[in-house]
Amino acid sequence: MEGPLLPQRQVIAREVFRVAFYMPHDHPTLASGVSHALDIYMHAVGQGPKTINSVHYNHHEGSQLTTETWRLARGLLENTEHWSFPEDYDNSEQAQIEKRGFERGLLLTGGSSDRNGYEFEYRARIPWRPAPDEMIVSLLTATLPFEYLEEHGPARVRQLALDMASKLLFASGHAGLAIHVYRNLRLTDNDYRAEVLRYPGIDLRAAWHHEKWMGLQVDGVHWLNFLGPPLLTQLGGANTLRSRLHSAETTLREITEERIMVSLGEKPETGDLLKGDTLPAYREFARVMEPWFEPIFLKQTLASEDEPRYTALRFTENEARRWWSRFLD
Repeated sequence: MEGPLLPQRQVIAREVFRVAFYMPHDHPTLASGVSHALDIYMHAVGQGPKTINSVHYNHHEGSQLTTETWRLARGLLENTEHWSFPEDYDNSEQAQIEKRGFERGLLLTGGSSDRNGYEFEYRARIPWRPAPDEMIVSLLTATLPFEYLEEHGPARVRQLALDMASKLLFASGHAGLAIHVYRNLRLTDNDYRAEVLRYPGIDLRAAWHHEKWMGLQVDGVHWLNFLGPPLLTQLGGANTLRSRLHSAETTLREITEERIMVSLGEKPETGDLLKGDTLPAYREFARVMEPWFEPIFLKQTLASEDEPRYTALRFTENEARRWWSRFLD
């Protein structure tokens, strides 16, 4: 007699290598650079059942990645017609754009049922006229499973991030280790929360859902840190920034005359607070960049809970604030 069916196991969270760029421009200005970044990413990871095989347009229901859906994806990126929101859209399209919070979007994944760690996403900001008081940015992110980093090595993924950045008009960006949370943790998952808080070099940023408001600020410190105008100008330029960074592990590389990459070591480090490994190079860079850090933004996951919890990791407010300031204490 066959035994009872066991519940299907699902990946709730995965350690990944993530690249993110915050770009204060509308899609027509960004189209060429985003297309280039996508080409670089897909050349590195390939298309197939074990990497990228599904595509979503504007977060509609996903489709299998085929020659036809690739054509549609390319068309969405290559369309550089200028919009002046909202008068250039009909009423139904206006409502859809306002609901999703971005003018157009492209999401490539390993499929909704296969959380394999491969993902590329682009969200173009809404071209509001007049511009809102708070700076909204367009966002590009891409992830690789941690196993990709182990197999190909840090030099390869550093070059991948650099190549993706080479034609992007970013104000800031980063690349490094991160936790990709696919759904809210349970309140009882205390051991996992304590574990991720132990390692300051692993970014939990994806759980905060405040990316489009990054504006001309930075989202903390990572293994690779990208800076462009006007942030780099406010810092005094590449040479001034270089003079303020003294750690032997830190290097500054100019990508163009206006944009740079700051590397904090030869490879991404997790650190370990229990062993006193607080990542000194990261802390030095954090002290320099603190005036430009985005303030912490907390939104409760469930308003009805006795003790408020925040982010998909269900942190307490104290845990969230402790993690946010981990390189500044």
